Amino acid sequence: MLTRDDIFRFLQDAGIKHDDKVTIHCSLRSIGKTENGADGLIDAFREYLKDGLFIVPTHTWNKVWRDTPYYDVRSTVPDIGTLAEVAAFRKDGVRSLHPTHSVTVFGKGAEEFVKGEEKCASPAPVGSCISRLYEEGGKVLLVGVGHERNTYLHSVDERLKIPDRLNPNPFEITIIDHQGRELKSPPFHSHYTAAADRCVSEYYPNYKEAFEYAGAVTYSKLGNALVYVCDCRKMTDILKTMWERADRDLCISADPIPRELYES
Repeated sequence: MLTRDDIFRFLQDAGIKHDDKVTIHCSLRSIGKTENGADGLIDAFREYLKDGLFIVPTHTWNKVWRDTPYYDVRSTVPDIGTLAEVAAFRKDGVRSLHPTHSVTVFGKGAEEFVKGEEKCASPAPVGSCISRLYEEGGKVLLVGVGHERNTYLHSVDERLKIPDRLNPNPFEITIIDHQGRELKSPPFHSHYTAAADRCVSEYYPNYKEAFEYAGAVTYSKLGNALVYVCDCRKMTDILKTMWERADRDLCISADPIPRELYES
């Protein structure tokens, strides 16, 4: 059984510092049995990151949609698994008001970190919680999953203004805040790529070799799970180089990315 001390050792070995800002996408099943389950995992990360922030995505993009444009931070259940469902309603975390891509943040300064998310007009605009991991030197841990679950990469698409990534037809979302007050989002542009046969995130694994070349991703183990340890700045910087050199969309098919796009 995975214990608190095992998680501490993993984080230390993965190069995570106590003051880092760390987000996680996690298949709990891939890890194996964990002491106190999802709560035990959150407790250990929260304790280790005593001077930083632990950021758990609690996304609702499959529930909050054009036909159902309503998000209640107090009750809307996340779409992305057990860890998110547990994190969303813990009293020691602060869940953001982003209607489709909320996060629950644990640690000092959590309230300040999530401030203003109700004003987001897209899933991961510059200045949003997810996007600010670049400025903050944050890390993404992919535990038992791959880059197809790496939401941070959507923020890179928005930062670099990659074309054909947002729906040109926005809609308004009703947001209910922590005090039960009703807010309205700005006209909201959801993810959409006309040229792809599925969400572009399914093609983010195309970046794997480039990230390894740039030292943006290293690998570790947590319990039985393979973990991608992702450096947000390094991922963003190598993608900027690649997209400046590219003459086609790199994430609308599984076509391999030529090495000359990322090699020096």
